[in-house]
Amino acid sequence: MNIAFLAHDKKKELMVQVCTAYKSILSKHNLFATATTGRLIADNTGLPITLLLSHKQGGHQQINARIAYNEIDLVLLFTDPNTTEHWDDSQMIETIRYCDKHNVPIATNLASAEMLIMGLQRGDLDWREMLHTKSKY
Repeated sequence: MNIAFLAHDKKKELMVQVCTAYKSILSKHNLFATATTGRLIADNTGLPITLLLSHKQGGHQQINARIAYNEIDLVLLFTDPNTTEHWDDSQMIETIRYCDKHNVPIATNLASAEMLIMGLQRGDLDWREMLHTKSKY
């Protein structure tokens, strides 16, 4: 599975904590993240992460494009509900819309992230693998 990580500045530490707690599960998958979030995860967990551009340089657009091309199977996007940055909000909403449009599971908070990661471990998201096989033909 291909998993993407995005986080508002005030949620990056929480993302690192989640990745640390579930390192054994996440290590079995391909991980992608915007630059700063990805570097923090990699530096603190040792997990290999494909780093995309930073948020402000188009990292969200890169993830959205991968979602549209069925190259991302799960998104963890930790948002800060107290943000006042309209640009940040619109980028996050766009990623949520892409996930909705392309049927990609997404978590925007700790509770839903833990549910999706545990489901990933149980095999609940294996149906996504069929989409990859189907799209090759």
